[in-house]
Amino acid sequence: MSNILSEGYQVRRPTMDDVRTVGELLNVCDIAEYGEPDVTLDDLRTEWQAPTFHLDTDAWMVIDPEGRLVGYAEMGQRLHAKIYTYMRVLPSYAGRGIGGHLLQLAEAWARQQMAEADPGVRVTMNSWASSNNEVVQRRLERAGYEVIRRNWRMEIDMEVAPPEPKWPEGITLRTFQPGMDRQIFEMIDTAFQDHWGHMPGDFEEWRHWTIERETFDPTLWFLAFDGDQIAGGSLCTTFMDIGWVDTLAVLRPWRRKGLAMALLRHSFGEFYRRGWLKVGLGVDSQNLTGATRLYERAGMHVARQYISYQKELRAGKELSTQAIVV
Repeated sequence: MSNILSEGYQVRRPTMDDVRTVGELLNVCDIAEYGEPDVTLDDLRTEWQAPTFHLDTDAWMVIDPEGRLVGYAEMGQRLHAKIYTYMRVLPSYAGRGIGGHLLQLAEAWARQQMAEADPGVRVTMNSWASSNNEVVQRRLERAGYEVIRRNWRMEIDMEVAPPEPKWPEGITLRTFQPGMDRQIFEMIDTAFQDHWGHMPGDFEEWRHWTIERETFDPTLWFLAFDGDQIAGGSLCTTFMDIGWVDTLAVLRPWRRKGLAMALLRHSFGEFYRRGWLKVGLGVDSQNLTGATRLYERAGMHVARQYISYQKELRAGKELSTQAIVV
């Protein structure tokens, strides 16, 4: 697809040859918001190569008259009814209509998806903005989007070794071994049924984002077993200069026994031993399982806030009893 904006701006689809250029744009935007980059080339390549993402239909680049990349947007969907858009515009190009044009393209894409959704199902557009970026917030609000949720990035800076974990009786700890992937996926999918916005996951897509990545470190996946049954886990990785708890999950029968705190403190301790003194994670600020209180008790603080927005394109029945987390 090719489209021309006013003043000679051009819109085109990205290719894999553009990954570095797009990554640089995303990080310029991140630095403007938080003073540091937040996307690696591995992240972007993994996203562009995901089984459900297609560069030739699901993303756009905006090029200025001098040939500089100044805007980017990408799309995603679940069952053609939960539509997601993520877009970035260079801060120095704000106010030139680039973000609004990308939003129009995104909504047109969403309406094409809506035609394939089950009749009677509610269809929504979902996006997000940093709490530090009022330009994006106002753009979404002018376009009819409403705030539905806030998500936090929480962090801990460890000046000394964290407390040792206290494991519930009968729990043993293992790290990832080949052949565990299906069992771990099912544990996570079951545990997150209690979370706002949960929909059943896709095993192959999950593998793509986790164990199939070159950066996957099986020694950072901490799995709690009660006999032969998996009770929960803390699946960790490293990201730029920070240790990252990508997923912390405990199944219902083992909740409120201290297992989540034990997994979290074990994760902190392992990062500390490896020299990673800052650890972070992402969480829904209104999490119904008490995760935010757990993380605060563990010494974490809110480092960033992201605002989730939603716009209804078609009224109807929700796909699940909860809404989707953006």
